[in-house]
Amino acid sequence: MPFDQILTLAVLVAVVAALVWDKVRADVVALAGAAVLLMAGVVRPVAMQSAFASPAIVALASLFVIAYALELSGLLDRAIERAVAMCRRLGTAGMWLLLSMIGSVSCFLNSTPIVVLGAPVVRDVAVALGQSPKRYLIPLSYVTILTGCCTLIGTSTNLLVDDMASVAGQPRFGIFEVTPVGLPMAIVGGLYLFLFSNRLLGGHHADEVPEGGPAAVDTTRIASASVGDAAVFAEHRPLQPRKAIAALAVFGAAIALAAAGVAPIAATAFAGAVLLILLRVISADEAYHGLKPEILVLIAGMVVIGTAMEESGLAAGISETLIASVHGLNPLIALVVLYIVTMVLTELLSNATVAVLVTPIAVALADSLSVSPRPFLVAVMMAASAAFATPFGYQTNVIVYQMAGYRYMDFVRVGLPLNIITCAVALAAIRIVFPF
Repeated sequence: MPFDQILTLAVLVAVVAALVWDKVRADVVALAGAAVLLMAGVVRPVAMQSAFASPAIVALASLFVIAYALELSGLLDRAIERAVAMCRRLGTAGMWLLLSMIGSVSCFLNSTPIVVLGAPVVRDVAVALGQSPKRYLIPLSYVTILTGCCTLIGTSTNLLVDDMASVAGQPRFGIFEVTPVGLPMAIVGGLYLFLFSNRLLGGHHADEVPEGGPAAVDTTRIASASVGDAAVFAEHRPLQPRKAIAALAVFGAAIALAAAGVAPIAATAFAGAVLLILLRVISADEAYHGLKPEILVLIAGMVVIGTAMEESGLAAGISETLIASVHGLNPLIALVVLYIVTMVLTELLSNATVAVLVTPIAVALADSLSVSPRPFLVAVMMAASAAFATPFGYQTNVIVYQMAGYRYMDFVRVGLPLNIITCAVALAAIRIVFPF
């Protein structure tokens, strides 16, 4: 194995170990790993520049500004008041109804902006009810990921796999073609979260909010990593109808234009954020204040490590080994191996990176076995989104990880069983719906 691959693998292992150790801030750990790779020449400075200027970073930063404008307009205060009223009537069941309502929107809209807007609401409703927000923010991320798998447009991963498969000569997927696979995953995964996540997280964090009444968010833990200010809802913000309508309209237009294919979400969200400043819905100073550098830097640092895996040939080596290991085997075994490998890679790299790397492998693997590529492509779609066991496989995990100050092992505790459950459900559904 060449030196670049050995160093990249060592840095990846060290970064994961440091995150599990949980004694150093996650964004600092990611930057440290990127710095080692940069100094060693595994990645060039231009890769660092590309990571910090990537469409994902631009889109997320712009969505943070739009979300902060919605917070400052008082609109989220109204949503919180209504959600608190519902949850006071229904108790914990009300919280789960709220999560289901937010998650259902993710079937048709990208999950990242949904979590950007929904996480502050879930956090502050939980605090108002005297419960730890940590009991619900990981489930919020997982629910939006699961529901995003239900349609072709629910997640950018599905769209990316569809585009790459089309380039490889495969017919495009219909909007609801993957629903028979994604919907059972969402239902079974949702039931697991409802039945077990509170036991796995609730007891672990039960002492963080006093019983019987509201409490402040743990700002020493969260620092400025939350969406907006940690204390943004500490005082009542009066509803400003003009600003609220403008911010909501801009948010809806940015998502609709991106969904219609007029422009990428990075472009529409950036244009929307700038438009809100020009319309004086939010000032330039407030817009800068709404940016969450801890989250953006963390994502960029992990993108650099993913780039190093590609440029060093480590990812390609893994791919070649995969094809060689399953060549000539039963197609079902090959499908299981592809799903598991994709899922593991997604925990280490971004879902988009894995989709780019594995989709051509899926087509080549199906061709080598003389079977339809369709079930293999659907497996890549599901596995590249089903990233639950680490905070870094999916952007929504990063958001709640930084926002609530979770520990790395919180995701392992809840997410690893969910990985196993959704893997079994997805493979069974693919085998039934998409014949070889």
